[in-house]
Amino acid sequence: MLSGAAVGICVYAISRTGGTYLFAVTGGLAGALVAVGLDVYRRSARLTEVRVSVPQLSELTFVVNNDARQVAWQLFIESVTRVSVRRLQDDEGLLRESMTSLYGLFATTRETLKASRPSTHVRAGLTVEALAVNFLNAELRPFLSKWHPRLRDFEDAHPGRSESEWPQVSECRADLREVQDHSQQYVLAFARLAGVRDAEAMLGAAATRPGADGTPLLPHARE
Repeated sequence: MLSGAAVGICVYAISRTGGTYLFAVTGGLAGALVAVGLDVYRRSARLTEVRVSVPQLSELTFVVNNDARQVAWQLFIESVTRVSVRRLQDDEGLLRESMTSLYGLFATTRETLKASRPSTHVRAGLTVEALAVNFLNAELRPFLSKWHPRLRDFEDAHPGRSESEWPQVSECRADLREVQDHSQQYVLAFARLAGVRDAEAMLGAAATRPGADGTPLLPHARE
């Protein structure tokens, strides 16, 4: 009732306005309507379906628009430039560095989702946000929840000792390799949703060109 009364007062005031003020008010309202229409069009423009395959979910159909492609691109870049997507062999790298990298990827993915607007105009299919949340909850969270406390307990109980002396190192590395293999599939899925070309080559550059310390040689590579 209050909103209706306010609108009525505004309409009455506009109707009583003449000359230059009437044109200014009418033009302002028209501009606001055009801006809203353009924003709705921009968010829904080029709404397309994309089919991707990810671990544990098989092949799924995703619906993306321009905003969703931008989110997928950010998630792809944040993932492909981290050492956590590089598969460790038994005789290379450190588990602690990989876990730190995975924690960073988890936090960055969550912050990217929090900063972006939820997908709209989607009546069928999944969204980029759904894929990212599944990546966090089905892949990263279980591994980190299981192994981070165990490795930390060993480090606290044996300061200064190499993690290679940890009795569970082989089991942890085996689980880490599986997570990293799955993470690469998610990275490629983000790339496909973003429309990235040669994503496999970009991922291969990050994974197969380590520096002396085991980190990628890509510029601005993150731990």
